[in-house]
Amino acid sequence: MIYLDHAATSWPKPPNVLHAIIAAMAEGGGNPGRSGHALSLRASEIIYECREAVAQLFGVSDPLRIVFTANATEALNLAIKGTLMPGDHAVYSSMEHNAVWRPLKAMEARGVTLTMVEAAPDGIVPPERVAAALRPNTRLVALTHASNVNGAINDITAVGAILRAHDALFLVDAAQTAGSLPIDARAMAIDMLAFPGHKGLLGPQGTGGLYIRPGLDLVPLKHGGTGSLSHLAEMPAITPDRYESGTPNTPGLAGLKAGIDTVMERGVEAIRDAERTHIARLRTALSNIPGVTLHGPENAALCAGIVALTASGHDPEDLASELAATYSIACRAGLICAPLAHTTLGTNGILRLSVGAATTEDEITAVTAALRTILF
Repeated sequence: MIYLDHAATSWPKPPNVLHAIIAAMAEGGGNPGRSGHALSLRASEIIYECREAVAQLFGVSDPLRIVFTANATEALNLAIKGTLMPGDHAVYSSMEHNAVWRPLKAMEARGVTLTMVEAAPDGIVPPERVAAALRPNTRLVALTHASNVNGAINDITAVGAILRAHDALFLVDAAQTAGSLPIDARAMAIDMLAFPGHKGLLGPQGTGGLYIRPGLDLVPLKHGGTGSLSHLAEMPAITPDRYESGTPNTPGLAGLKAGIDTVMERGVEAIRDAERTHIARLRTALSNIPGVTLHGPENAALCAGIVALTASGHDPEDLASELAATYSIACRAGLICAPLAHTTLGTNGILRLSVGAATTEDEITAVTAALRTILF
């Protein structure tokens, strides 16, 4: 199989990720933070080691500010529902994933007012439009680092600089950039950073998390046992316990730590350079096929590892099905869980080809040849 669906989940996972998961189940199979025996203590160590790895990757000085969740969607729900109250105002863009849009709409039903900032036709959100949308009661600005539909990269640093002079909190959705674009939460003035473990970080599904800057307290999304301060009726005030009710996914976090190790060993910049090269080659080759329209920044430097296209007279989902059935090429088509983006892009679904750390030049050549054959 030629796998070009890395924006959905990375595959195949590095061997060390698989080994770490198995080792965690064999050597750290206790319930972390709940008991004092060796298996429980080892499980706690595994989880803390993963926190340290995430903190290092994102320029975070205190690993305890990393809260683990089941995925980026849960992290975004915690950030949005944990900060907004009736009477607050929130800003988001037309390129947001449903994991941002739907929680915001749920909060709108509870008395939060929303402003959507329209992205440019290539999917990039101009920072000055975010600035213009701010109000005195703006509590939160939620912005994707890169679109999951067409890969358009937003200038997070510029938006963070704008918000430094405002009381609004800055929530960044790093689903498409964690592990493939450099992220420094402090330098970028990010208050909350949501990330999945199973995409660019090369970990297993069922992992992810939220960075919460020091001094920021959220309303917990879940309530329950934490193994700490069990005599209290309310959730502990300490982070990360306040936000991590229930038994954590120790094997998954062991795999995530191993995935991050792989990313750090290769280097985020090196991964980014490879992805940019693949995207540039794809865009150049596909743009020479008559009837194909590419949706996104022309400059590969402004695009994450995604190429979005439509072909005249061809349904994107039919194209994806034929690529899979005839050529064993895995990709994705449709609205891609971001319906608002298609109004901005002028589409009603696209074919998405997404590269990752494991993508090769031969795979890029093969998918281009396959599409040319299908379309002509």
